Amino acid sequence: MSMKKLQEKDLKYIWHPCSQMKDYETFKPIVIEKGKGVFLEDVNGKKYLDAVSSWWVNLFGHSNERINKALYNQANTLEHTIFANFSHKPAINLCEKIINITPDRLDKVFFGDNGSSAIEISLKLSFQYHQQIGKCKKTKFVKISDAYHGETTGALAVSDMDLYSKIYKPMLIDTVKVEGPDCFRCKFDKNRDTCNAECFINMENTIKEIHEEVSAIIVEPIVQCAAGMKIYSPKYLVHLRKLCDKYDINLIADEIAVGFGRTGKMFACEHSDISPDIMCLSKGLTAGYMPLSLVLMSNKIYNAFYDEYNTMKAFLHSHSYSGNALGCSVAVETLKIFEEENVLDKNKDKSDYLRKKVESVLNDIPYVGEYRQIGMIGAIELVKNKDTKEPFESEKRVGYNIYQNALEKGVLLRALGNIIYFMPPYVISKEEIDFMVEVARDSIIKYFKENPVIDKEI
Repeated sequence: MSMKKLQEKDLKYIWHPCSQMKDYETFKPIVIEKGKGVFLEDVNGKKYLDAVSSWWVNLFGHSNERINKALYNQANTLEHTIFANFSHKPAINLCEKIINITPDRLDKVFFGDNGSSAIEISLKLSFQYHQQIGKCKKTKFVKISDAYHGETTGALAVSDMDLYSKIYKPMLIDTVKVEGPDCFRCKFDKNRDTCNAECFINMENTIKEIHEEVSAIIVEPIVQCAAGMKIYSPKYLVHLRKLCDKYDINLIADEIAVGFGRTGKMFACEHSDISPDIMCLSKGLTAGYMPLSLVLMSNKIYNAFYDEYNTMKAFLHSHSYSGNALGCSVAVETLKIFEEENVLDKNKDKSDYLRKKVESVLNDIPYVGEYRQIGMIGAIELVKNKDTKEPFESEKRVGYNIYQNALEKGVLLRALGNIIYFMPPYVISKEEIDFMVEVARDSIIKYFKENPVIDKEI
C-alpha cells in the first residue's frame, strides 16, 4: 500500500499524541516500515536518523539483535502472568540487577507500566508512608519551576508546564511550586559548572516555612528534559538531600528520562553522589522495546507498609501488566549490554566528539544563545538576541519548522519549543554524529534565511 493510502487510513482512525491534529492536514504522518541501528525507514524507503531516540527510549538502536533474541526466547517461554502472589525469573533477575547498580538507600522494587504510572506510584507511596507512621500533616508535594513528570493527573500536578497542564488545573491536587535552577538565565549571575547552587535559597526558604506539611519533593536530577534540556549544578541535589533529611521529607528522583547513562553516569543522581528515598525509572530501562517502569524505595518506606493484613497498611496499587515477563526479560538484556559492552566508557568518547562537532559548526549562527551538553544529551537554545537572551515567541514555532526542515534532509530532530536537541541511541557512530549535526545546522540556517528576524547575515 502506498504512503498516501496509509496516511489516509491513519488520519481516518488515529489520534496522535502530543499533536494538534489539524497540523496533519499539511504535514502528514510519516509511516515507518522498519528500523535498524540509528535509522528508521519509511514505506517509501527513505531513512531518518533517529536523533531523539524515539522519545528518549532507544539506547542500543532499532532492531538490536541481542534484544531481539531475548524477546523471542522469552515469548516462547512465558509472555505474562498475574503478578500478585506469583513471580517469574525475569522479574527476579531484573530487580536483583537494578538494586545492585542503583544508589544506596534503594532496597525494594515496585512495578508500573510506564513513566507516568511510576510517578503516580511514587506520590501515593510517599503520602501513605507518612500517614502510616503518624505524620498525618505531611500531605503536600513540592515541585520546582519548569518541572515535567508525565501526563496523568498526579504527574501533571507535580509538573510546571502550562502547555500540558493549565487546562486541567481545576482537577489537579494542590502542590507547592518553588523557583528552581535556570542556569542559562541565572538570576544570581553564576555558572552551573562553578556555582554553589545559590538558587537553592528559594527551596530552603520555602521548606523552612512549610516542612511539617511536606510529604515529598520531586525533581528531575541534573536535567529538566521537557523544559528544554535545562542542565543545572549537581550541588543543587546535594543541598536538597540534606534538606530532606533534616525535615523528614521524601526525596523523589524522577530518573525516567535521565537514567541509564544519558547524562554520562548510569543514573543522574550519581553526579551529586546522593541517594533519593524513591527513584522512578522507565524509558531506557527496556532500550525502547517494551512499556515498563520501576519504582525503587528504601526499606524505611517499605517497612511502614509491612504488617498484618487487617491493619490495612498494604499498598493496594496494581496494573494488569505489572511485572510483565517480556518487558522484564528485555530490561535484563539491556542491563547485560551495559555490563558486557563497556557502554558508559564508549559514550564518553562519543559525548566529547558530539560536543566538539556541535561547537565547531555553531559559532557563526547569530541566533544560538547557548549550546549545553551533559553525556549523550545536547541542546541548542535559539534566541532572538544573544545579549539579552530574549526568546522567540512560541507562536512562531521556530523549533517545529526546523524539525520539518531536518526531516526533509533525513534526520528526526523533534524540537522542544526553541530548543533543538540531540539524544541519539548510544550505537551512533562518529560519521552519523557528523551527519546529524550538519543537518541540524543546515536546517537552522534554512529556517532563518527564509524567516529573517533581525538584520543579521546568516
